[in-house]
Amino acid sequence: MLFGLHFDFRNPDFARTAMADRYAAALDMVQWADELGCVNITVAEHHGSADGYLPSPVPMLAAMAARTTNVRFAITALIAPFYDPLRLAEDLVVLDNLSRGRVDLIVAGGYVREEFAMYGVSMKERPRRVTELVTTLKAAFTGEPFEYRGRQVQVTPAPFRAGGPSIKLGGSSEPAARRAARIADGFVPTDPGVWEFYRDEVRLLGRPDPGPSPTGSSQTVALAQDADRGWERMGPYFLHHTNAYGAWQAQDDLASPYRTVSDLEALRAAGRLRVLTPEQYIGELAAAPVPFAHFHPFCGGMPIDLAWSSLRLFEREVLPAFA
Repeated sequence: MLFGLHFDFRNPDFARTAMADRYAAALDMVQWADELGCVNITVAEHHGSADGYLPSPVPMLAAMAARTTNVRFAITALIAPFYDPLRLAEDLVVLDNLSRGRVDLIVAGGYVREEFAMYGVSMKERPRRVTELVTTLKAAFTGEPFEYRGRQVQVTPAPFRAGGPSIKLGGSSEPAARRAARIADGFVPTDPGVWEFYRDEVRLLGRPDPGPSPTGSSQTVALAQDADRGWERMGPYFLHHTNAYGAWQAQDDLASPYRTVSDLEALRAAGRLRVLTPEQYIGELAAAPVPFAHFHPFCGGMPIDLAWSSLRLFEREVLPAFA
């Protein structure tokens, strides 16, 4: 039985939760998860969000790494255009050492117009900045001197893991897919339909066919003893999660599962965010070829006690069914 956690730290005012308390609870959760055999924990990044969405994933993962021993971490995704590549490389090699090689990266170009305005970066610069960041990180992670913007530099210390964190690209377009094949260690499409461009480019480069897309439709599940009552309590946070992403992604009509919805009834009918009883979830997991449970404990700003109630049901009733 495998499971993972995801955090983005949205914290809308109606959640009535201090951000410091939410951060502290997340550290308790990752320690709890690590002790139960969690295989991966991911954090996401956005900037200037009214609901406090996590803007700085590297220090967050440093804190999480200090509370864990075995679980792997990933930034999904690190928004390349807003970073100084050399400075980021230094931060990441420190994180790689702190975690003893347990961190991986997904790098993306970003899409929220307000973020680019905040940083004074043109959205047209995304391809160049993504390419420079990835190639700089890969050179830095060798631990050897390399040329950076016309001068010789060396990032020290060397990473704990040889070659440093793996670097995949995220994206939803043909250029992003082909760029990933050329410069990265893999591709994580937000639109599964563009995977075939990545696959084609990999073969053109003379490498083995990576096969069909490893990603499909995703769902967020939370647990409650009474699914209807659980939805009443959790639904407003799911609605905030969906509509906040939907508002961002509507700006460019991105290929995305997120679209704004009018009410909780419409959201529940869409089926991407669900509240299940432990018995229902056990049945779904048992029918899967490889049972994998994935939780977003603070989805949409879920209060701490409500998030823990779902995780504790997983610990007490779902995990033992697969022992």
